[in-house]
Amino acid sequence: MKDDVATTPITTAATAAAMPGARGRLAAFVALTKPRIIELLLVTTVPVMFLAQRGVPSLWLVLETLVGGILSAGAANTFNSVYDRDIDRLMHRTSSRPMVTGEVGVREALVFGGALTVASTVWFALVVNVLSAVLSLLAIALYAVGYTVLLKRRTSQNIVWGGIAGCMPTLIGWSAVTGTVQWPALVLFLVIFFWTPPHYWPLSMAFRDDYATAEVPMLPVERGPVAVGRQVVAYSWVMVATSLVLVPVAGMGWLYTATAVVAGALFVAEAHRLLRAARSGLTGPGLRPMRLFHYSITYVTVVFLAVAVDPLAHLPLR
Repeated sequence: MKDDVATTPITTAATAAAMPGARGRLAAFVALTKPRIIELLLVTTVPVMFLAQRGVPSLWLVLETLVGGILSAGAANTFNSVYDRDIDRLMHRTSSRPMVTGEVGVREALVFGGALTVASTVWFALVVNVLSAVLSLLAIALYAVGYTVLLKRRTSQNIVWGGIAGCMPTLIGWSAVTGTVQWPALVLFLVIFFWTPPHYWPLSMAFRDDYATAEVPMLPVERGPVAVGRQVVAYSWVMVATSLVLVPVAGMGWLYTATAVVAGALFVAEAHRLLRAARSGLTGPGLRPMRLFHYSITYVTVVFLAVAVDPLAHLPLR
């Protein structure tokens, strides 16, 4: 008993001292998965499930799909963090990431990413369905290999084709409910595909010097503000047009139609504002590209919320 009494304060003190370190390590591994990106991906998953169900899907299925999606996106982002650690070190925006600071080692990050990949694939296959598992694994490969390794450092169109990985949650959400991939899911896939460039290029414009220093050929590094602005406007118009294709394809009602038109008009207006600012000779902060970046997040959130709510409102467009 004396030994127990004597060691308890020491043990307690040691445990207390270790807690901040343990929390820090946990936080570092969580940071590898880039939670803010995951949040955006999940915003496009759940509404598609409502549309596929034409009502409220099983809440257990929604939760199970979200768990799989979090694991899958976390795996892809972890591999990205490992491979990009050299250029992240050069950019102010990313210089505090765990792979740069050394909070997480390369080997343990790879093991972590591999474990998340296996966990997400097995989870989808056993709990949701095999098609969702295949799509999830494909999404990881597209982001970790297609975008991160093959495209990002080689072409200014990196985010266009690399952005396909970010479109996959629309297919995964639909397949989770139906076990198939159908036209409405493909239309929403294309909405995200055309949304990605005007979402990401304004961010790249704001951090152009970072990307230039790291020698990453983002479009704003390779081309001037006017050329980038034209591309942003073009993709914005195509994105809005594609969002309206969902109306006849999925039989959407007034709620979705009105939301897509109004939110799309604001998006296009903001894209044209950016182009006008570029044509007037404004550069750097004067362009205010982050206005469009932030609105693009609002846009996708609002439109996909309408995707979920429209089937519940029973307001046919006739």
